[in-house]
Amino acid sequence: MIELASSPFFGIALSIFTFWIGMKIQKKTGLVFCNPLIIAIVLVISVLLLFRIPYEAYNEGGEIINMFLAPATACLAVSVYTKIQILKKNWLPIMVGCAVGSFVSMTSIYVLCKLFGLDDTMAMSLVPKSVTTPIAVGVSSSHGGISSITVVAVLITGIFGNIAAPFMIKLFHVKDPMTAGLSIGACSHAVGTSKAIELGETEGAMSGLAIGICGIITVLYSLLL
Repeated sequence: MIELASSPFFGIALSIFTFWIGMKIQKKTGLVFCNPLIIAIVLVISVLLLFRIPYEAYNEGGEIINMFLAPATACLAVSVYTKIQILKKNWLPIMVGCAVGSFVSMTSIYVLCKLFGLDDTMAMSLVPKSVTTPIAVGVSSSHGGISSITVVAVLITGIFGNIAAPFMIKLFHVKDPMTAGLSIGACSHAVGTSKAIELGETEGAMSGLAIGICGIITVLYSLLL
């Protein structure tokens, strides 16, 4: 088993297979908490622990998958382009909304870290939690944060946004698809955007747009912290 796990294809195959299982379970149950990403994470951890496979062996293939994260995020620009007229017509509220969303997210985390007595290293690891992983890791590492903690924080934020987005939209009676999409993208990056795409074409496009804008704003705002 160890010899099999030493191949990069093991990590790739295990990741794809467990995510596929997660999708099947969610489709079968229809439960929002049966998130494919959560199920895949649990299954991967279980396999590694059961067969005592070192994480480093699994990550040989995991790193290859990570290479496609940034290009996959950039591909969201295609959906944004299809809604370019909405962007041109509403560019000011879009920019202001994303700026306020990024400011509130980063400031609230920074203040909470200080209130709970966390040091600057931990604070800067958590501050960029609401932007896509490549940007978040870059911001975290450049300010002395711990990249592994940042990745976990980004992942948890994205999964929570993916699960909670439909409920929050109904709770606050959000009727405008542009508003819903921007809110999801600003709070829960690409993982949340996958849910926004399910909600509608406009929601998905605006969520993808928010990822890019909030990423830039986060980088600029982090310079002030």
